[in-house]
Amino acid sequence: MNELLKVLTTKTKIRFQDCDPFNHLNNGSYINYFMNHREDSLIENYNLDIYKIARKEGKSWVSSSSQIAYLKPAFLMETVYIESQLIKYTNSELLVEMRMFNEDKTHIKSIIWCEFVHFNLLLQKRETHSTEFLNLFKSVNHPVDSQTFEERIQKFKTKKVKKHSK
Repeated sequence: MNELLKVLTTKTKIRFQDCDPFNHLNNGSYINYFMNHREDSLIENYNLDIYKIARKEGKSWVSSSSQIAYLKPAFLMETVYIESQLIKYTNSELLVEMRMFNEDKTHIKSIIWCEFVHFNLLLQKRETHSTEFLNLFKSVNHPVDSQTFEERIQKFKTKKVKKHSK
């Protein structure tokens, strides 16, 4: 069996409808780009379709909190890379970090920590992760060396981003 990727990466282009009058990606649109990346990457890399699970089992994940930092603007028609990784999990929660970089991955544009709660849509209450999900999370969990979002942002502000392989 192939080992699952811990850091998921996609390439996308910043679109006109998502930009402000200054040709910058609108602050609210960053979250859409991050969430679209994560949803597509889960299907592609882990065969995990959260919408299919919701339809079949009545369970999914809901966003319970987000912390985002805008470090450099993303511009209209610019190609960006988005990375994401699970950095922490419990029996009913996930914490995912997502980062947006310029095309050659030398500058970080934005970073977000999103917390998700496993939720039973039929009963309208928190759900415990199945053993299957916990095993998946254990195999792809990739913690970062920061305990808080603020500490993580500070590390990105004070270090030069190393060029990643594409």
